[in-house]
Amino acid sequence: MSDESPWLVVGLGNPGKEYAGNRHNVGFMVADLLASRMGAKFGRAKRAHADVAEGRTTFGGPKLVLVKPLTYMNLSGAPVVSLAQFFKVPVANVIAVHDELDVPFGQVRAKRGGGEGGHNGLRSMSKSLSSKEFARVRFGIGRPPGRQDPADYVLSDFSGAERKELEFLVDRAADVVEAIALEGVEWAQNKYHGG
Repeated sequence: MSDESPWLVVGLGNPGKEYAGNRHNVGFMVADLLASRMGAKFGRAKRAHADVAEGRTTFGGPKLVLVKPLTYMNLSGAPVVSLAQFFKVPVANVIAVHDELDVPFGQVRAKRGGGEGGHNGLRSMSKSLSSKEFARVRFGIGRPPGRQDPADYVLSDFSGAERKELEFLVDRAADVVEAIALEGVEWAQNKYHGG
């Protein structure tokens, strides 16, 4: 971890109003909240097909570069690697915020490295960065009910019951991102994996 390098926080999602409330778009939701906390506004990056916002969540704290790729999920890696190079961010300082089928709804988990679990956004990032050793904030959405296809499930909106908790959980995921940037993945795991 570098104290001087900024953190590239990649909220994974799909662009367009029709996807805004999808389970697959929680990364965008968390990025939007972090931007709001920093008093930053997203603008279009000329060098990458992405919306970018920059700032700090605490006075003197690490700089965060928030990224919402606009390439659709399966091509997220290209703008991420372009922005990582531009801002001189090492892979160790990249955080992907994404929906996670293998974590129950209501839980947010932090980890470094690992597989992609069939997540096209993570797969694209791993390929483009030539590494899987970036941090992840895994926002639990649980498995689809019955025999629903996971691909259809992630592209569906949160249920009414889930929406009642969603704001709290997005807030918690943003806290986890800040904790990783301030104290590291292990510290974030120890603090947030109890609930």
